[in-house]
Amino acid sequence: MTLFLSPDSQLAVQKAAEELREWGSSRQGLGVALIYGPVSAEDRLYHSKCPVEQRSVTALGEALDEIGARWTVVNPTEPGFIADLAAYDVALSNLHGPYGEDGRLQGLLDYLRVPYCGSGVAASAVAADKILCKRVMLTLGVPTPGWRVWSGGPANWSGRPVMVKPPLGGSSVGMSLVREATDLPRALANAAGEEGADVLIEDYMSGTPLTVGLLELPGGPVVVFPPLTTDATEAEFYDADTKLDVESKGAVTVQAAELTPDALSRVTRDAQILWDGLGLRGSARIDFILTEDGEPYVLEVNSTPGMSRDSNFVVGAAMVGLTHTDVVLAMLHEALTRPPYDVPLPAPVFSGPTATREAAA
Repeated sequence: MTLFLSPDSQLAVQKAAEELREWGSSRQGLGVALIYGPVSAEDRLYHSKCPVEQRSVTALGEALDEIGARWTVVNPTEPGFIADLAAYDVALSNLHGPYGEDGRLQGLLDYLRVPYCGSGVAASAVAADKILCKRVMLTLGVPTPGWRVWSGGPANWSGRPVMVKPPLGGSSVGMSLVREATDLPRALANAAGEEGADVLIEDYMSGTPLTVGLLELPGGPVVVFPPLTTDATEAEFYDADTKLDVESKGAVTVQAAELTPDALSRVTRDAQILWDGLGLRGSARIDFILTEDGEPYVLEVNSTPGMSRDSNFVVGAAMVGLTHTDVVLAMLHEALTRPPYDVPLPAPVFSGPTATREAAA
């Protein structure tokens, strides 16, 4: 069973941070493939609209410079991507949504024998698929808003507001809050996209959005960050435009959640159940809605949290005394100390010369 540390475990977290910094100082020149490119709809949106200085990839690059790593942005949309990956000691992905966060990239990295930060194939695939993840939540006994799947054709209107969500992707891209029956067909078509994918129709619950980060530390314990509240002041819900905040309007406020002891206990318990139940590793962020009567419900699981300087995950880490660079070190440490994926398959051979990965552990 995983050992979980509460935000009050300050001495244990401080000791882990010191161990991470010492470990990082001995890894000067570590080769890190920072994977980033406009692959999914979510990543294309960020690539086109988000200022460079606000991007996670920028903050991650600065942290890797501070660590003294030898790193390069490796873009999946470029033809030499796979051969380039094999030249590095470890991969740190900043891709979100389909391909980057849903197990496909993780499977490729396993085949290439390149260690990578974060969850493996199965956990990534389940967490990324909102419909599949809902089914797992029910199996694990984790409360989540009522829902149904739309697979085309007429959609019944229950008379109550619903959230319409694409099955894959994050940052609320393609998501709609529907309050009237006449708006439902358009929302469904938008969420289904050109592929005509199944769509998640979720009962809308008004309340306070919460988010809880989890980070794996050296030796295996996982620290659970304090729950944060996210309040979108200029939108009906925490939508894509609000998350991007391209014009730096400050249209969303993030602060420590003021929860009753019972609500805090339940949120922490459900986050821990999902970490173990899905087999997450490295880092994750779990989103909740706290209803007006104090009942928490899980909305989504993010196996690749955003890592910009002011992201919810990084803010949560700071509240337990971890810097952005500490978090990156923890992710790299977990990847490089994990038992390697090794099965009797031939080593990949490329048409051109490929640099040999340096010994990293």
